[in-house]
Amino acid sequence: MNISEINSKINRLPGYAIPELNDYIDFLLSKQEKRQPKQPLHFKWEGGLAALKQEYNGVSLQKKALEWR
Repeated sequence: MNISEINSKINRLPGYAIPELNDYIDFLLSKQEKRQPKQPLHFKWEGGLAALKQEYNGVSLQKKALEWR
């Protein structure tokens, strides 16, 4: 589907349906904005727990996570 087809369909709508169409377009745009992160992702936390590497491993952390549930 291209823009001219969409425009053709919009032009066939009765006048009372235009505000509803506008609301739906706003809804779609807001949904799209929520999907896109506002700031680029960063990993400043990476390596922040390196001091605990000797104390914990993946298995012990999984067990701990199960206890917390």
